[in-house]
Amino acid sequence: MRLGVIADDFTGATDIASFLVNNGMAAIQFNGIPENPPQVNAQALVVSLKTRSCPVDQAVSQSLAALQWLQQQGCTQFYFKYCSTFDSTPQGNIGPVIDALLAALGELHTVISPALPVNGRTVYQGYLFVMDQLLAESGMKNHPVTPMTESNLLRLIEAQACGRAGLVAASVMDQGAEAVCQQLQQLYDNGVSYGVLDCLNEQHLLTQGHALHKMKLVTGGSGLALGLARHWASTAPQHSFATAAGKPQGQRVVVLSGSCSTMTNQQVALYQQKAPAKAIDIAQCMGSEEQRAAYAEQLSQWVQSHGAETLAPLIYATAQPAVLQQIQQQYGMAIASQGIEQLFALLAVRLQQVGFSRFIVAGGETSGVVCQALAIDAFYIGPSISPGVPWVRSINPNVPISLALKSGNFGDEDFFARAQLAFPV
Repeated sequence: MRLGVIADDFTGATDIASFLVNNGMAAIQFNGIPENPPQVNAQALVVSLKTRSCPVDQAVSQSLAALQWLQQQGCTQFYFKYCSTFDSTPQGNIGPVIDALLAALGELHTVISPALPVNGRTVYQGYLFVMDQLLAESGMKNHPVTPMTESNLLRLIEAQACGRAGLVAASVMDQGAEAVCQQLQQLYDNGVSYGVLDCLNEQHLLTQGHALHKMKLVTGGSGLALGLARHWASTAPQHSFATAAGKPQGQRVVVLSGSCSTMTNQQVALYQQKAPAKAIDIAQCMGSEEQRAAYAEQLSQWVQSHGAETLAPLIYATAQPAVLQQIQQQYGMAIASQGIEQLFALLAVRLQQVGFSRFIVAGGETSGVVCQALAIDAFYIGPSISPGVPWVRSINPNVPISLALKSGNFGDEDFFARAQLAFPV
């Protein structure tokens, strides 16, 4: 066991686990800290938490507990995984968690590397870009929980954390791993705690992986995992084992979408033209538990009535920013989110009971709720559908479920259909 990953949401964990596996490093993902972990053959353990937008003290305590468990499993390097769009508020949770992990490990320095060029997330002069837009000018400015209104990573991390940030520019990255190590050491000697890494392409990620393979704690999106996995896997690649273990199984498929991201809105709009789709009635999620259960059964019946069609039925809470704002004003953001999540949990369980065993889920919060409701404690990482989005399969043979857990902005417009047609039942 070499690498221990602490991810701040479910799809983020699946994202990085996929990059590790596809670059030669066998990985197992655990949904939370397992009480009785199975014996597994892996070079990396990924613990998925739900700490992206919870209270800061809760995020810190859960992250420290995950770190302690990973240390007990024999991990020697640790990776705090957050979103490639640095989803957080000025109060956290990224900065406070990094500071707590550094203190627990007795370390003073780490790096900040959210870049994922294959999905259009790049960093230049410390500014985070989404495709050709600055972060604060992208669709992330309208995020319902963590609206991103600042693009400079140095300012973002310094607003949340206790230390100072410094930059390793793209021009240094072009010079190779040794130059990066020297620049980081110079920053650290001058009192910098967080080295923000520019990254414009895959070669920059490989350079980062080579430069950081001895750093006890690294932080970032899933892109940095590509470089680290290539380094670690050069000694004992296990890619084929891990991919085969996670190959999707099962016969009946459903698509559940809770994300309101720009890309998921586009994916839902295109999929509606090809397959049966039904929007959730938000008002029916706001009643009593009995009312929600009755509504979940109603939706389950609708899904079953369309289960034999070529493409699976879609149930969605995905909405455009203007509609989302109206919902939040009417019910309150927290109450509306809680009601929708509880409905998805009830619906997932009901569909499993009637034979659905492949779940395509959009949105980090929704993915976490579905996994918890289906009692999936851990899974193997299978073949990729899109960069950072693989099929995964429950590690428990008594729970024969496969899932595609998609972060809101990941995948192309035709993702929902491709996930099914590329891996037919």
